[in-house]
Amino acid sequence: MKIRSVVTMGLLLTMLGCSKLTLENYSKITVGMQYDEVSRLIGPPDECDDVMGVRNCLWGDETRSVNVSFVAGKVLLFSSNNLK
Repeated sequence: MKIRSVVTMGLLLTMLGCSKLTLENYSKITVGMQYDEVSRLIGPPDECDDVMGVRNCLWGDETRSVNVSFVAGKVLLFSSNNLK
């Protein structure tokens, strides 16, 4: 049972440590950056919606997230919540 717990904790820590959703990566986002560049930098978005030519995408969840608005496929606005 102990080995199973240790393996599970190791896998969880590895998965958390591999997240691209970091303050360091967020700081590399710039106005005008292409959608594909942002996706390569912080991974695929968890959700996007398109309204009147503006694509709003969310990475993360209510506790830790990045929001980016794209117009014509380029970053117009971006914000973060609780990145470390």
